[in-house]
Parts: sequence; C-alpha cells; structure tokens
Amino acid sequence: MNKEHPTKTTGNLGSSRREFVKTGVAGAVGVTLGYRATASAADVAGAQRPAPHNERTSSAMPTRNLGKTGYRVGIFSLGGQATIEKPNMEEQSVAIVNRAIDLGVNYVDTAAAYGGPDQWSQKYIGKVMKHRRREVFLTSKTHRRTYDESMKLLESSLKQLETDHLDLWQLHNVSQTEQLDQIFAKDGAIHALEKARSEKVVRFLGITGHADPYVLADGLKRYRFDTILMAVNAADRHHLSFIEHLLPLALEQGLGIIGMKIPARGRILSSWTPPPLEAQPPRERASRSGTINMKEAMEYVLSLPVSTVIVGCDNVEQLEENVRIARDFTPLNEQRLGALTARTEEIKRQALFFRKWGA
Repeated sequence: MNKEHPTKTTGNLGSSRREFVKTGVAGAVGVTLGYRATASAADVAGAQRPAPHNERTSSAMPTRNLGKTGYRVGIFSLGGQATIEKPNMEEQSVAIVNRAIDLGVNYVDTAAAYGGPDQWSQKYIGKVMKHRRREVFLTSKTHRRTYDESMKLLESSLKQLETDHLDLWQLHNVSQTEQLDQIFAKDGAIHALEKARSEKVVRFLGITGHADPYVLADGLKRYRFDTILMAVNAADRHHLSFIEHLLPLALEQGLGIIGMKIPARGRILSSWTPPPLEAQPPRERASRSGTINMKEAMEYVLSLPVSTVIVGCDNVEQLEENVRIARDFTPLNEQRLGALTARTEEIKRQALFFRKWGA
C-alpha cells in the first residue's frame, strides 16, 4: 500500500487559475530574445516554494544535477506515455506512478498532448499528485505555439494534474524553424512561459524535440532555457545526431539535459515483437526486432552527460526493471559505446523513427 502525503492547497485554486489564464497578451511579460541569465530564472523559481523532495531517491539510484536549477534528480525518471496515456487505464497507471515514487523516482514527465483531447496522462498522474505532489519534480508541456492557446493548455494541465504549479513547463516537440518563429512572435508561446514563471505558476522553462538537432540548437540560441528534453538513444549517431549537433551546446549553456526515446517505443530492443504492419502507425512501421536489450539501451544514454532519462512503462514490472538498471548503473567506456552504436546500424530507421527522414 502506498503512503499518502497530503499537499496543502488553497480553497480558491480553481478561480485563481481562471483569472491567471484570462490575462491577455498585453499582460505578458516582455521577452528579450537571445541569451538570458539563468540566475534570474532560479531566483524567481526559488522564491515561490520549497523544491520537491523524495526521501528515497538518494539511496535508490545515483543522482545528478538538473542543470542549474539546483535540483538533484534520480538518473531514471518516469515518462507519462505507454500505459499512462491510454484511455480507461486508471488503475494500472496510478499503480505505476505510485510505485515509481515508492522506488525513489523524483521526476515525472507528462504533456497536455499525451492521451489525446481527454489528456489521460495528466489525469492519471493527477490522481497521484493530489496526495504526493511534494515528492516529485513535475513537468508538462504545451504543443501550442501562441500565447493564448498555451495559457489555456496550462490551465487545463494544472486542473488535470490537481496542482497549483509545475516545476517545469516546456515547449513540446519543436521540429521546424517556422515553429520557432511562431513561438518567438509577438503573440508567441514564449510569452506564456515567461508570464507563468513571473506569476510563480511554473518554476523553470524548457524546450523539447525529436526530429532535428539544428532546429533545437536554433531555439537554444534564441533564448536561454533551463532545460532541454531531447530524443537520443544508441542509434543516435546514424542520422541527424543529437549527440554531435545539439548536446555540446546544451552542455555549454549548463542546461538540465533529459534523455528520451531510449528504447524507441521498444523498436530498438531485441525482445520486441513487431505487430502486424497494418497495426503500426505509418511513421513507426518496422518488420523486425531490435538488436540490444533494455539494460544496454539505458546504459548507453546514461553514459552520456545527461541529467536523467525518462521512460514510459507498460506495467509495474517494467518500471521495477528500469529502476534496477539505474541502481546498478556503471558508465560504459568509449569502446562499449561504439560497439552498441555499431549493433544498431542495421535498425537505425526504426530506432530513429521520430527523426526527419527523406522519402
């Protein structure tokens, strides 16, 4: 049985959210494009409330700095996809989230887009956050590119997650220069992120992406974020490498770096059995199993200078396996990393299905 940890909330939370989101574009905090001192972000965030704390984390797995946020994050974190984004899976999803926290996970990732219009991922996670909000660094994302749309999504995210604040709010899956232009326009989403932080509704700001390292690097040059969530796995160096073309800049800026797509929705794993091709989304179709196991997949990315990795889990057993891998992690040397890269060459397209590919 999981212990509950009630979190004090204000009785006027719903009306506070509504008033916050009703603030028009004219109320947005001015944004200075280009580099921004991260200390100001930390000062604003640090003034609002104590950082979350899971007392189990330090004994459960190694921890690392989440960039310059001041937060120590376990090297394995829970992603809000897989079972947690599927409809009518509340019991299973709540069990996964509770068990993750019990095992020492102290960072939970979700997004307004996970689970479609019903936002199943945020709803399920919210069932747990209602009682255990103080134990995890909670993140979500906006996939909208304008101020007004992003503010509406933030209101919905807070409601679904049953909280009055996020520790990190991120721009979701930025893959095109045109999206950056929208985000940084006069009525762009970056103003919503800044407004939310100035109102102490979010603590830190981030950007995420899967498809193109050059677009994300452009985003980092336009604005100084606190974190970056990037898709990187053992096949990364075979096509549009984030390790080569994005990671160095993120390190130079001192960002919290979160790795995702570690098992590529299973497609990188030798244990994966491909469903019938017609049952797979066109972009993700693969007809063969992968070439490495989950331990190798996680160890590859954790051997890079990342803060943590997020992985969505199908069940509690997968979660427990991933936490064991994190607990026993030892960095791989260059020879071992190179060998894993070589083994993924023949499955690079299915392992990097989320990247930009030609016809």
